[in-house]
Amino acid sequence: MSGEAVKSLGSPDFSGGTEAGGGKSESVLKKIGVPLAIAVFALLLLMPTPAGLSYSGQKALAIFCAALTLWVAGSIPIYLTSMLAIIALTLTGTVKERVAFETLGFDVIWLMVSAFVLTAAMVKSNLARRFALWMITSFGGTPKRTLLVLIFINFALAFFVPSTTARASLMVPICVILLEIYRAVPGQSNFGRLMMLLGVQADAVATSGVMTGTAANMIAVKFIKEQAGTDIGYMDWLLAAMPSAILTMLLTFFVGLRLFDFRGESGFSEGMAKLKEQLAGLGKLTLPEKKAMVIFVLTLLLWATEDYQEAWFNGFGISVYMTAVIAATLCLMPGIGLITWKEANIKWDLMVFAAGAYAAGNALESTKGAQWIIGKLVYGLGLETMTPATVYVVVIFMSMLSHMIFTSKTVRTTIMIPAFIALAKTLGMNPVTLALAASFTLTYTITLPPHSKVNTIYFATGYFSVLDQLKYGLITCFIGAVLISLSVFTWFRLLGYGL
Repeated sequence: MSGEAVKSLGSPDFSGGTEAGGGKSESVLKKIGVPLAIAVFALLLLMPTPAGLSYSGQKALAIFCAALTLWVAGSIPIYLTSMLAIIALTLTGTVKERVAFETLGFDVIWLMVSAFVLTAAMVKSNLARRFALWMITSFGGTPKRTLLVLIFINFALAFFVPSTTARASLMVPICVILLEIYRAVPGQSNFGRLMMLLGVQADAVATSGVMTGTAANMIAVKFIKEQAGTDIGYMDWLLAAMPSAILTMLLTFFVGLRLFDFRGESGFSEGMAKLKEQLAGLGKLTLPEKKAMVIFVLTLLLWATEDYQEAWFNGFGISVYMTAVIAATLCLMPGIGLITWKEANIKWDLMVFAAGAYAAGNALESTKGAQWIIGKLVYGLGLETMTPATVYVVVIFMSMLSHMIFTSKTVRTTIMIPAFIALAKTLGMNPVTLALAASFTLTYTITLPPHSKVNTIYFATGYFSVLDQLKYGLITCFIGAVLISLSVFTWFRLLGYGL
């Protein structure tokens, strides 16, 4: 597969829906999704109100479960399901109309809009491609070092390209070109297998370490703020998540070297010269690239210093959300910016989906429906008899493997983070610690090609099989869950998060 072919495959798609995938069971689920959702809604709404659950909570539960059924089944677009949820919440009197509609004005929605603008500007300016080629040609002298450089680039891009799919779109063409130069044959070369699989995993693991790495992280932060009463800043997330992310990626790298031993493969000696030719072909730094560099450096500085600005400037500070809006405005400003509004290609379906998800999730929380569900779950699984340490480990592993059922990160975040916050409250645990630890696992959609668009883009190159990804992905998920669990009892405590 040529670099141009992969580049066309890698066009960013931010629909926020359940990622594409085949399979008979998925087709059947799509067909029965609507009648199943109607049945779920009717059953939960018309059944006698259970003891301990208010009628408003029952209505919120019915609407949320019906929406959840449709989100998982994918019978209709997820944004349309969210719109139906908002309508149902209002017409049933579960929440007031203003409460249902105001979720579209949440600051996180503005952050997501700005993320699309920033991504489009980064891609159009060509700065990311130049950066990646420079890193490989400067530091990737051997095959192993090349793989480490590609991992580092994925981690670096996570800070200023807030989309997993966009980062894959930037990286896959470069990887394919590199492997063609190294004469790595798709389906036969272990070096090709490992490079592509590390790309999948580095994209996901790096995203877990950066709050703005994906919309799902930002949604989790919003739930923690709204339902646990704690505002998680950019640096808070980075300090808590990045150490375990880096350790997971390093251990994964060494495991990969054992699983896919590429010693004895030829063609490595010629690669660097051709990559240097490509970098030279880009010419001098262009004006759009210089503009992009200034905007992104400014954005990163403001994000990184958010927690310190009020102390430095007598109470004045610029939030993560306002920083993103400022950066997006600069990208769009005539004469200064890099793109037009149309080129930003903002996916409003994702915004509407997020708004409806917030409305349904917050209604379930405010009516105490979530607490009721979690209470039943606690007694059903016996979690109430477990030690807090055991609960943390169970929740982290459950959250890590949940992508095997729900392939959309945003849907999983909407379902699980409010539930874990309610679980912590029910058990008298720290809801922020539990929700934050669970949030770090939600980007690990790495075990099968249909589990994310990133997987699909890398899988389409033909360098690895489904079985390759499954076995490597499960090992990485296990490593990640173990390290995040250990972080809760060690690193989190040093950062001030109680159990």
